[in-house]
Amino acid sequence: MLPFLLLGTRAEDAAADGEYRSFLRFTGLAPSNLHRIRVEQEPLPQLRLEDYSGIFLGGSPFNSSDAEDTKSPTQHRVERELRQLLDRVVAEDFPFLGACYGVGTLGRHQGAVIDRTFAEPIGPVEITVNDDGAADPLLAGLPPRFDAFVGHKEACSTLPAGAVLLASSASCPVQMFRVKQNLYATQFHPELDVEGLIQRIHIYRHAGYFPPDQAESVIERARDSAVTWPPHILAGFVRRYARD
Repeated sequence: MLPFLLLGTRAEDAAADGEYRSFLRFTGLAPSNLHRIRVEQEPLPQLRLEDYSGIFLGGSPFNSSDAEDTKSPTQHRVERELRQLLDRVVAEDFPFLGACYGVGTLGRHQGAVIDRTFAEPIGPVEITVNDDGAADPLLAGLPPRFDAFVGHKEACSTLPAGAVLLASSASCPVQMFRVKQNLYATQFHPELDVEGLIQRIHIYRHAGYFPPDQAESVIERARDSAVTWPPHILAGFVRRYARD
């Protein structure tokens, strides 16, 4: 099988490695079949799309809607390189799934409005799948409503032209969308279970996602949740797009 590629942008080793382990676990892929590039550490090489079955983009501390003059040189480079990659990925309708940061990158690339109107605090939310989502093969077998973990400072306020909305939540109208037939973005984190979220709560305690003194209550809310369905999306992506 041709490997899949995970593009990461988390500068903290614990967060980056935890994300990679989560993608390995829930895709069912071996490390040899899930290559990883930490784009925040090194320039993105010129990729041959034909060498891969598909591409995952993990979450990120970067916010694409931040003022340009507040972004670091690393963020500017990462955004430029991802934009150039998406030029090719979208043109070829190449299998792509971006988790959380995918909404900002794929959405902005396609002309969406990305801003802070529908930010959500860290924790579980109920996701509602619409009719287009129910008909989409990537959501096949999932119930019409399921819980997922979120935590984001920006979101999509207006879908790009031609994109198909697949799922929403009460506090964020764009939780998942598709571009063309094979490019997906989720605002929720399909790679996170309770323990994965707790690790991130500790790592990003002072990153502005919640008041630091509320970390324990955020953790307790996560422990009381029942988030089981989102990882099926990752496994389904692999089943659908794995190729020799």
